[in-house]
Amino acid sequence: MPTQADTLVAVLGASKAILFDFDGPICDVFQGLPAPGIAEELADLLSELAPSLAEAAHATDDPMEVHRLAQQGGTTVLKAVEASLTAAEIRAVKVAGSPTVGAVQALKATRDSGRRVAIVSNNSADCIREYFTLHGITGVDEIVGRPQLRPDLMKPSPQPLLAAASSLGMAPGLTVLVGDSVTDVEAAHAAGTRCVGYANKEAKQATLADAGAVVVLNMQEISNTLTSHWMSR
Repeated sequence: MPTQADTLVAVLGASKAILFDFDGPICDVFQGLPAPGIAEELADLLSELAPSLAEAAHATDDPMEVHRLAQQGGTTVLKAVEASLTAAEIRAVKVAGSPTVGAVQALKATRDSGRRVAIVSNNSADCIREYFTLHGITGVDEIVGRPQLRPDLMKPSPQPLLAAASSLGMAPGLTVLVGDSVTDVEAAHAAGTRCVGYANKEAKQATLADAGAVVVLNMQEISNTLTSHWMSR
């Protein structure tokens, strides 16, 4: 019976590009500016612009959920909330701290193994670029951030993954997504891509595995696997 390590080798080996989620696999976006506080800011704004959504907006501590709710308020409301979310994300990445342990090595090993590299995230492309500039991260072929004014197309929708594969000029089946949530796994399955689940918390191990991901406990596992099996080829 194949071990988890064998399965990881098989999944990476069948892929010509690795798509990395940003929040988690690359960095902890809201480490220095906690997400609940941003959610509260967005909820206050949404409550002013669309009072009928106030109760639902204040019932969540997830900024992305407030953003999804804003779509119900119409385009003008959604634009305002999305702009505020993007500005908050940019503030957040400036104080997010160092990249996830092993993340930079995983990006480099992906490139060095001859594979393409993309970031596919529900965070804004602007905040991703800001973080990469701050930390000198280079060599990423494509950044697919949050679809503008279409929160319904954020993961678990497959759209961002399909857009990334298209931008890289390859079929979705030749890519693998590295993500840390069940919605990442769902998006990967819907897009026809493979998925590696990064279990940065112990409770995620079983959840990600049950969802159908090959689970790694740290990003260095991806780097080590690529280095061991493909760097000399």
